[in-house]
Amino acid sequence: MLRAFLALASLSLVIACGAATPEAAPVPAPAAAPTPPPADTALRFTVRFGPALSQTPLDGRLLLFLGTRDGEEPRFQLSGDDRTAQVFGVDVDALAPGATAVIDHRTLGYPIAATTDLPPGDYWVQALLHRYDTFHRGDGHTVKLPPDRGEGQQWSLAPGNLVSTPRKVRIDPAQPGTIAIDLDRALPPLPPVDDTRYLKHVRLRSERLSRFWGRDTYLGAQVLLPEGWDTHPNARYPLVVFHSHFDRHFFGWREQPPEPGLPPVNLDGIARECPNGHGPRCAPNGYPRAVQEAGHAFYERWTGPGFPRVLLVQIQHANPYYDDSYAVNSENVGPYGDAITHELIPHLERTFRGLGPWARGLYGGSTGGWESLAAQIFYPDDYNGAVANCPDPIDFHHYMSVNIYEDRNAYWNEGPLRRTPRPANRSPLGYTVSTMEQDNLLELVLGTHARSGGQFDIWEAVFSPVGPDGYPRRIWDRRTGVIDPDVAQAWRRYDLGHLLERDWATLGPKLQGKLRIHVGRVDNYFLDGAVVRVERFLRSTKRPTSDAVVTYGETDGHCWSGDPTTINAHSRLRYHERFIPQLVEGWLARAPAGADTKSWRY
Repeated sequence: MLRAFLALASLSLVIACGAATPEAAPVPAPAAAPTPPPADTALRFTVRFGPALSQTPLDGRLLLFLGTRDGEEPRFQLSGDDRTAQVFGVDVDALAPGATAVIDHRTLGYPIAATTDLPPGDYWVQALLHRYDTFHRGDGHTVKLPPDRGEGQQWSLAPGNLVSTPRKVRIDPAQPGTIAIDLDRALPPLPPVDDTRYLKHVRLRSERLSRFWGRDTYLGAQVLLPEGWDTHPNARYPLVVFHSHFDRHFFGWREQPPEPGLPPVNLDGIARECPNGHGPRCAPNGYPRAVQEAGHAFYERWTGPGFPRVLLVQIQHANPYYDDSYAVNSENVGPYGDAITHELIPHLERTFRGLGPWARGLYGGSTGGWESLAAQIFYPDDYNGAVANCPDPIDFHHYMSVNIYEDRNAYWNEGPLRRTPRPANRSPLGYTVSTMEQDNLLELVLGTHARSGGQFDIWEAVFSPVGPDGYPRRIWDRRTGVIDPDVAQAWRRYDLGHLLERDWATLGPKLQGKLRIHVGRVDNYFLDGAVVRVERFLRSTKRPTSDAVVTYGETDGHCWSGDPTTINAHSRLRYHERFIPQLVEGWLARAPAGADTKSWRY
């Protein structure tokens, strides 16, 4: 969730039928949809591509964007707040070169649901075809999904996706007519990334994942080698996994000084308008320079005297549903937990002289926080310490603002006489930025069958059983919010709070000294409620009594990471230098007899 909502700039922080109503009294029904106009008087858009872009039919999701800002392509103007562009989406199957796809009053849009309700005005119009491949999975299902093409499952950037040149158009739903759009170019391949003395890029074919997906499937890793790795050939090293979203460049690492042309850092402005390190007001206050300064400062610490000599790994596990896999085994996404823990990590240790499970640790924030905690719980003997910052929901009694086990509707708090929308995102002052319904409908427009690449869709893909059609079963109906209780019960196998309670007698002894959890009390995505519930259980444990460390930032939002001395925008840039020494201290305290605690401490 640390990726900006739908990677539109998230953190990514974020996810049957007929409205459920209490039996005691009726709840007001939603307003009826407007009667659509006759087809011959409706505004419509037609989109096509020519044989120069593809000589064969294509599958995918066709997206039409209507933007209002000059100087920025409409595909980049989509967001999870009030500044968002308009988008409409429709699936296309075997769309042939020269054939047209139609977007009209029947096509679902966001934030305005229908073309008939668009305000008249001038818009920048752009179309994009997010291309799908056909996967013949090892479980016997055949599905159409967007493969990652090295960009980290970002539909706005994926190489090979077709786009049109934006053009300004006058739109008035009251005036019938057709606006024809040609997809006129394919997004280009991404430039290669190079190794340096310290940073190495690894790509490993996973046997487990290849069997699941029915095609060769790879895991990637960026590995930071410690200072002296090449001059200490007999040393072996601990391995730290920094769980995060997909990144082509190692987050928090910069070998060069900051670019000289970047605007200066405005500390007061960042504290006031960019407290969590995300959002449109960060760049004007010099936050890009702050990020580069922090990255170069870490490079100097890493290569200087006194910093722990470890292997630092950022895993690349983008997949057809999201920019990472959540690092667990999943019916829909595949056996990524086993592939990472039993294939990739041992391969890295063989290649770069690792020490093995007693000297492995994990940390991360948001999605990475959940992954770090989940990997430690699912593989308690394979890792020896996890720091989970602002983790995605670790107990589904508090799935953001929804209790999936007891609530009947994910979009509405329902009472006898009224229904109140559930919030999904709040500002640092607690004001609602978006609702659960809004965020989920946006994902539905971007992709059916959990194919939006968004936060709710990946949670559903990871946690849900496979449906009869081969796609994830819905936890709730995306149009109405009505929760499916059978799917909710199936999700318990990924409810970390539930697993801790159910298995504490066997898990507890293996987790002693290994757990740290940090979260802000005003987390923007309401992630603090789940942490509070898990902490209550941990504080109640016996045989053994948990020694987990759980801390709260009393006035902090997403993604507070346990540093009360500064704002999130600064502390999030110091994960490596803060958490690596903590993990090292724990390894040395719990090292088994005969463990190598010396060769790497130079």
